[in-house]
Amino acid sequence: MNTQEPPQTLSVSQLNGLAKQLLEDCFAQVTVSGELSTLSRPSSGHWYFTLKDDRAQIRCAFFKGRNARVNFSPEPGQQVNVRGKVSLYEGRGDYQLIVESMQAAGAGALAQAFEKLKQELMAAGWFDSANKKPLPDSIRHIAVVTSPTGAAIHDILSVFQRRWPSMQISVLPVLVQGEHAAQQIAKAVLQANIWQSEGKKDFDVILVSRGGGSLEDLWPFNERIVAEAIHNSSLPVVSAVGHEVDFSISDFVADIRAATPSAAAELLSPDQSELTSRLQLLKGRLANSQLRRISRWREQLLSLTQRVRDPRSQLREQSQRLDDLEIRLGRQWQQTQNQRQQRLVAANQQLALLNPERQLKTKHRELQALRGRLQHAMKQQLQQPRIALKNMQQQLKTLGPEQTLHRGYAIISDHGGAIVRDATGLEKGQKLHAKFSKGTAELIVGE
Repeated sequence: MNTQEPPQTLSVSQLNGLAKQLLEDCFAQVTVSGELSTLSRPSSGHWYFTLKDDRAQIRCAFFKGRNARVNFSPEPGQQVNVRGKVSLYEGRGDYQLIVESMQAAGAGALAQAFEKLKQELMAAGWFDSANKKPLPDSIRHIAVVTSPTGAAIHDILSVFQRRWPSMQISVLPVLVQGEHAAQQIAKAVLQANIWQSEGKKDFDVILVSRGGGSLEDLWPFNERIVAEAIHNSSLPVVSAVGHEVDFSISDFVADIRAATPSAAAELLSPDQSELTSRLQLLKGRLANSQLRRISRWREQLLSLTQRVRDPRSQLREQSQRLDDLEIRLGRQWQQTQNQRQQRLVAANQQLALLNPERQLKTKHRELQALRGRLQHAMKQQLQQPRIALKNMQQQLKTLGPEQTLHRGYAIISDHGGAIVRDATGLEKGQKLHAKFSKGTAELIVGE
């Protein structure tokens, strides 16, 4: 007897689903080289094209968001390298490639473009140290050209908070990758210079920065428009793009290159603990210098005293003058210290006034007041309908039949319950029903 079970019958959609799963599991990530054909770009922003060679072809889908990272304009007939996963479009049963990235074919196409622009700008003298602008001795306000949501601005602000919290930072938000990033970066550098020249901002330096990434991700910083904006900047420009091993055209053109965004922040910020230690050292040196000077004066005075036999009054005057100078020096030092302490107290008071907790308390009190007004208004809105309802109930009670019966009237109805309003239609002996304010009675019509 044959006990083998019959094969399972699949629907078309089930078969396509299994085939799609199998393809995606087996070819989760592949790189394919071929010639672009039948490229279409519908309004959805997706790209659909065929990749072919001399013997075969495959349909490809390149979805919006992914294709925005392509830094060249692909055309039919162009050789490209694409990376993605093999899948199946279940609706038609078409075998296809879901593309995640695209590069022009040929090893190191981006690297070749990078090297070509680098050589051109080097020949033009844009990298020469003679053209580099030095950083100002005192930096108080920095224009940071970067993404407001990226890791770079977080690292930069963390370093400034640790080393020099009083540094003024103005973030000029831009895209740091994609096809529109280079134009935004160049525009931001130009805008910072315009504001500085017009007196709207008091920038001391521009920091152009972003976190690490692939050569494709960092490409906006390798475009000529960004290099021109940095080269033409009247403000000193510091470039901090990527990690330590990453180099971009903006690094070479900028006045100073920092290995990372954090390194740039450390370069541009003094260390408050280091300055405090240096101040203490200078204070000690000054005190020692003054003590040595006083000691030399005393030695000179003693020498003169020994050389001159009886200039006692003059020596006393010189000694008194020396003591006076010492007292004045001490007072001047103390006065200087007091002034610095007062400036520190004033700065702390100003910082306390800017504390957001004060503003939050004020807003909380305003919210409480508005809440009370709202509750009072709601009570008034609810009270008016209650009063109107009570008045209507009183009117209904006044106009109702119960009040009429209470004044001595009665409601007469026949044996069918119909109200009798006209006595001319009654017959002798007809039974009627009367309802009074209190109780009822049966009536019989007489003559």
